[in-house]
Amino acid sequence: SAETSPSVVFENIQGCSPKCLCMLLENISGLAVDDDFTVEVIPEINAAVATFIKSIDTEEFVKECSQNKRVKEFKMTARLLELTQSIKAENIPDGVSTDYITVYFESVRNGGGPVSDVQLLPEENSAIITFCDRKGNA
Repeated sequence: SAETSPSVVFENIQGCSPKCLCMLLENISGLAVDDDFTVEVIPEINAAVATFIKSIDTEEFVKECSQNKRVKEFKMTARLLELTQSIKAENIPDGVSTDYITVYFESVRNGGGPVSDVQLLPEENSAIITFCDRKGNA
């Protein structure tokens, strides 16, 4: 499929604070954090994921990041996040039903889409949610 991920992974971000990263991405993209894209920092793996709400050419954005002087100075790398049909939701409260999880992740307002399967993992307080297509897991 010609579908491109709306998310870009930045690796090796330890030298750049989350606030600095957001400003850097605003400078490169010309877009505004929160309005046009979100940034989720994952400190355990020295990475962050920028997800674009506004439709942009993320492949072109990755190229621009890779050539950016500041990105090079921070020794960060940028790549498209692979599209997937399944996600893992964590910190799910005890007693939440698969029906509730299905309805939650099918909510367009939550960025969801049609769910084909929910596998509860109560011992981990998590669930694996599988979508009917790749659009519902942003």
